[in-house]
Amino acid sequence: MSGLSADVLAAIDAIEAGPQRPSVGAFFDLDGTLVAGYTAATFYGDRLKGRDVSPAEFLRTVVTAVDGELGGDPTRIAHVAFSAMRGESEEAFADLGERLFRSKIAGTIRRESRALVMAHQRAGHTVAVASAATSYQIAPVARDLGVEHLVCTQLVVEDGQFTGATDGPMLWGRHKASGVRAFAKEHALDLSTSYAYGNGYEDVAFLSSVGHPTALNPHRDLRSAAARLGWPVLDLSDPVGGSLIAAGRTAAALAGMNTGVVAGLAYGLLRRDGKEGRNLAVKLATSLPMSLAGVTVEVLNRERLWTHRPAIFVANHQSALDIPVLGNLLERDFTIVAKKEARWDPRAMVGSVVIDPAYIDRSDSESARATLDGVVDRIRAGTSLMIFPEGTRSATPVLGPFRKGAFHLAAQAGVPIVPVVLRNTGELMRRSSFVLNPGVVDVCVLEPETDWSVDDMSERIAALHTKFEQTLAKWPS
Repeated sequence: MSGLSADVLAAIDAIEAGPQRPSVGAFFDLDGTLVAGYTAATFYGDRLKGRDVSPAEFLRTVVTAVDGELGGDPTRIAHVAFSAMRGESEEAFADLGERLFRSKIAGTIRRESRALVMAHQRAGHTVAVASAATSYQIAPVARDLGVEHLVCTQLVVEDGQFTGATDGPMLWGRHKASGVRAFAKEHALDLSTSYAYGNGYEDVAFLSSVGHPTALNPHRDLRSAAARLGWPVLDLSDPVGGSLIAAGRTAAALAGMNTGVVAGLAYGLLRRDGKEGRNLAVKLATSLPMSLAGVTVEVLNRERLWTHRPAIFVANHQSALDIPVLGNLLERDFTIVAKKEARWDPRAMVGSVVIDPAYIDRSDSESARATLDGVVDRIRAGTSLMIFPEGTRSATPVLGPFRKGAFHLAAQAGVPIVPVVLRNTGELMRRSSFVLNPGVVDVCVLEPETDWSVDDMSERIAALHTKFEQTLAKWPS
């Protein structure tokens, strides 16, 4: 991954140089370690917003929080929340966890934490999230990271409803350490060669359980303890937020896009060449906004964008930034397939004037089929196609399944597929965000693939999906 600090890269090198076997564990705390911030606050904020917190519960929460700050038991505030959940549906709460992950928590996963998890997975280690949080907070994050095991606080459920009690102690402080040791015994792990990552002073016992502890973005007391005990410290960057400066530059970028479209079309009118005017409009409307927003693009194998034209260019999809980045690379004679709802997206409306997208109504199969038949004719006439086979933007860098539509179009039109792997767009412009942050977008153009046929399409799509995953996991030099 580009942009990783030297300390993180050194930590990854040490993991890769160490033992490579499943008897080595790698335990990651959740809040403040894998994710920036606290998932419990996200859940509680949602309950407050939905007016699901009674005045009595709110008062107990405030009093307990103050008591914890004054030296009381800080886990008591969690037990106030657990007791208030008595009678609630476990299924509904799990659904809430999934919704909050997609809308809020996914964007807080630290990229460098993800890189550390992936390094342990490549080493064949047994990776687990060890946290005082519940599985409803952890499971969506763990699934996104490809982590199978959870060592966490368990809530008692009877007849599909919470009882308000926990099954055993809340895994905070020494209890988390006990949970890790029990998990290690159950899975035959060698803790002396294992790794652990935590951020709070309460994690000292947990971190002391393994041979390779790391204080990750530690609070002041843990930082002092790490210095005293000789533990390494990693300070990771938080996901990029939307600052006022970034918002201002985004507004300038949108103005630059409009200016580029108008200038290009005006040029076409003066030259009496509408096609050349539209191509210039595309070039200006994609390059100007990114320059104004402070976004640069680094491309590997750029020449592959031109060796097979017309073609269908398929890319992974994390952000509204993906379209201008690809448009800037393709430059001319292309269009895009998009869902009909995108027609009214203000981030795409101006650009649609010059590339004339093919909007698909997924609720009307006959209309969609007719639209795609028109797309095939345009491809055969020399217009390339940009398409995102995942079908929708992913909330995280994890690659979703590929739909077959793009590949059927390639077979029908008799043109190659050119795979384009994008990295960092989701960090610079989060899913559903209107703010574009400055930074670098990495692009890798894979080898074009020709001669598509329905006979072996499923196997070839699966193989291409694997190539995308491998490229994202280990970026080519």
